[in-house]
Amino acid sequence: MAERLPVLLIVDDEVRSLESLARILQDDFDVKTAANVTRAREILQSEWVQIVLCDQRMPDMTGVEFLAQLREQYPDVVRIIISGYTDTEDVIRGINQAGIFQYITKPWQPDSLLLTLKNAAHLFDLSRQNELLATELKLSTSHVEATLAQRRQKLKERYQFEDGIIRGEASPMNLVCDRLRQVAPFDISVLLEGESGTGKELAARALHYNSLRWNKPFVAENCGAVPDELLESELFGHRRGAFTGAVADHVGLFERADGGTVFLDEIGEVSAAFQVKLLRVLQNGEIRALGSSKPQKVDVRIIAATNKTLEEEVRAGRFREDLYYRIAAMTIHLPPLRERKDDVTVIARAYLAGAAQGFGRASAVLTPEAEACLARYSWPGNIRELQNELQKLLILSGESGRIGAELLSPRILRAAPAHEPAGESIDVMDLEGSLRDRVDALEERILREALIRNRWNKSKAAKELGLSRVGLRLKLQRHNLENVHELPVKRRSAAAKD
Repeated sequence: MAERLPVLLIVDDEVRSLESLARILQDDFDVKTAANVTRAREILQSEWVQIVLCDQRMPDMTGVEFLAQLREQYPDVVRIIISGYTDTEDVIRGINQAGIFQYITKPWQPDSLLLTLKNAAHLFDLSRQNELLATELKLSTSHVEATLAQRRQKLKERYQFEDGIIRGEASPMNLVCDRLRQVAPFDISVLLEGESGTGKELAARALHYNSLRWNKPFVAENCGAVPDELLESELFGHRRGAFTGAVADHVGLFERADGGTVFLDEIGEVSAAFQVKLLRVLQNGEIRALGSSKPQKVDVRIIAATNKTLEEEVRAGRFREDLYYRIAAMTIHLPPLRERKDDVTVIARAYLAGAAQGFGRASAVLTPEAEACLARYSWPGNIRELQNELQKLLILSGESGRIGAELLSPRILRAAPAHEPAGESIDVMDLEGSLRDRVDALEERILREALIRNRWNKSKAAKELGLSRVGLRLKLQRHNLENVHELPVKRRSAAAKD
């Protein structure tokens, strides 16, 4: 079915001008022509016209006068004036009285004229779509409300303590989730402490969506990422002209979250001066936008987070004691991932299951050896570092979706074996015992990394390490690494023949 061309009505008392315009525009528009206003009105009554291109100087009335009348009767039609005269008063009247879209002067350029008319047609389409959407919204208010309620319910279910916070059966996070579950219904401030990347924002969202405020806004702000002036504007808002660049009023996060929850991340990074302003807001329950003299009441629950120990910051005089007690009615500590060894595999499997499709993979599976390496690593960047590593593995795994240990980053392969203290990487200063013991521990890690990287191909590993096959075998026997690998059956048989 051919696309219907937009209907263009050209009004001009000069026949040659009508013919010239029609000839140029007929490929892109359904062109209608009128040599006078009377004929133009007849066409408007019988045709669905989207654009009117009208000459300014006509014997019965001017183009501006005609389009001004047209504006009242057919307000949706896009109105354009074309004239050989550039009278400023005509232009002003055209804009104010007729609400014209464009004032085109003669002689006109065909390409420029065509572009202007195409833009006018696009404007008409957008206007119609906006009207239809507005009508649909009016007719379907109940449907929109029901859909919104369903989405809120799904969001609430997503942050349930049982499924939203992924962990193993004997995880240290079980106690954390129990504490979060206990405090969530009570309208008190909560301070979440823990290293960066331990999931403090996830815990904050779980608190919000399991509270009585769950169907109100949840807003978050990283207090350590912006200077005081911008932070005050972001949280409390500002009025136009309050400072250089404030060209419009800005609604702050506290006002947006009225009735809901404000999550203040990295609260320990705010300056002493801003601590005073924040304390005043929490004490009085009201904000004052920058540039405004009128305070405004707000009802929000505060959940704060920090990677510092705020009690120590209070003792050191870097954090106000009165503000600390305002935000820490309940303090909950989130353990780092190195203390959640059994959770690493569970988190990795759940993340891969959810992220594989987004990376164009039907599925993604970690080999047992890869899972063991992930669990052995200390994860100084916590869950955020684990997610970044898994994203990289998804990309490197290709279409097979099999993620072997050889794809892991070197720092993870160099992690200490299970019987040694966990470490981020090889550090001789961390090793204990005699010189021989330290050299043996270091040699074991180097051998393990080389074998994993070469997928337990002993010939390649020996060549990389500058050893003979016999020399490598002796070292593997001494470190009890000869059979510590995960290979398919055929590969194992081949290795046995070697």
